[in-house]
Amino acid sequence: MSRGEGELATSPCDIITSMQVLGKLLMIVGGMLLVLGVVLYLSKSIPWLGRLPGDIVIERPNVTIYIPVATSLLLSLVLSAFFYLLSRLR
Repeated sequence: MSRGEGELATSPCDIITSMQVLGKLLMIVGGMLLVLGVVLYLSKSIPWLGRLPGDIVIERPNVTIYIPVATSLLLSLVLSAFFYLLSRLR
């Protein structure tokens, strides 16, 4: 008997498979948090990050507005490549 869309896993095989998927998901999220932590820790040693040509800075006497257009594009490109490679490994 197959499970419907809203039914819970009841057989031991379904539970083990669900736990394996959850374990993989937790390892991926943990790895991403580790990478993010290393990037944030080393961000001071990457002086050009956030000051790329294309980042917009508007400075007035009482206000500074910063719009990181080029940095956002670079970050998007790097993350897209990472997730593409991650999906190819599955």
